[in-house]
Amino acid sequence: MQLDLESLSEATSGAIGSLVSTTVLYPLDTCKTKYQAEVQASHQRKYRRISDVLWEAISKRQVLSLYQGLGTKNVQSFVSSFIYFYGYSYFKRLYLEKSGNKNIGTAANLIAATMSGVCTILITQPLDTASSRMQTSEFGKSKGLWQTLSEGTWSDAFDGLAISILLTTNPSIQIFILQQYTAFDQLKHRLLKGKMSKKTDAKSSPESLSAFSAFMLGAVSKCAATCLTYPAIRCKVTIQAADSYDNKSTEAEKKAQRTISGALYTIWKREGLLGFFNGLQAQILKTVLSSALLLMVKEKITKSTWILMLIIGRYFSTANPPKLKES
Repeated sequence: MQLDLESLSEATSGAIGSLVSTTVLYPLDTCKTKYQAEVQASHQRKYRRISDVLWEAISKRQVLSLYQGLGTKNVQSFVSSFIYFYGYSYFKRLYLEKSGNKNIGTAANLIAATMSGVCTILITQPLDTASSRMQTSEFGKSKGLWQTLSEGTWSDAFDGLAISILLTTNPSIQIFILQQYTAFDQLKHRLLKGKMSKKTDAKSSPESLSAFSAFMLGAVSKCAATCLTYPAIRCKVTIQAADSYDNKSTEAEKKAQRTISGALYTIWKREGLLGFFNGLQAQILKTVLSSALLLMVKEKITKSTWILMLIIGRYFSTANPPKLKES
């Protein structure tokens, strides 16, 4: 079986970039998630601003609890990024081979991103749900991955699945989220076009952007995506949050809030229209830095992973030489 070296290279570099950005920014992600998960009227909120989460951890001497769920989040980020980048690269190459075109258009880019995103979500949703519940648990009381998932039914592990798929497949809500990497590729292609003096063969190392260019392109595309899709992102966090965040609701109300309509109604009832954008600044700060850092790291290690994939491919080709037909 022939290895798809380019897709493997993209997947590996993307997964490593995701692992680095997740680890570096995880305390900020925990503060942001706990802040978003609280759905209360402004005068009843425990956290008035995102910095209150940090000060609570410091005052309770639970600073290390800002990293609760990091292992699960790293696994989820690494696996999801690997699947996404591999699928995205594979579907792009498949389209170009079948269509005979030299470049992939925006529509085909969106389709490739959508298919990759849906595959990723279906596989990693339980990890995403578990990491969200770990982050929103009280400081120092977070449980392990297996215990978190085993507390509910198997379907509970897929809380937020519908809205996650919606965020991937509905262009009217998530056009820029779908293009967080497709738009990056389009801009990258334009910047690199002037640097390409001649065509490179299939065995050549991929061209890469500078770290600053990669960081800025990732930041701009992700910022636009976050602003457009934040109400859906807020709903997803409230659906996946730990039960301890809502002590005033009955069990029936908590169960209803695990649905998209229930989450929308709860936010509207308790916080009003502006509640759908509560925590937007924190979300922008975290996601822009995360996406930009991911893409910057990915661009910088693309050549190294490409060389590694070539070595692996050459090893497999020599380890399994073609058999000669007997005359």
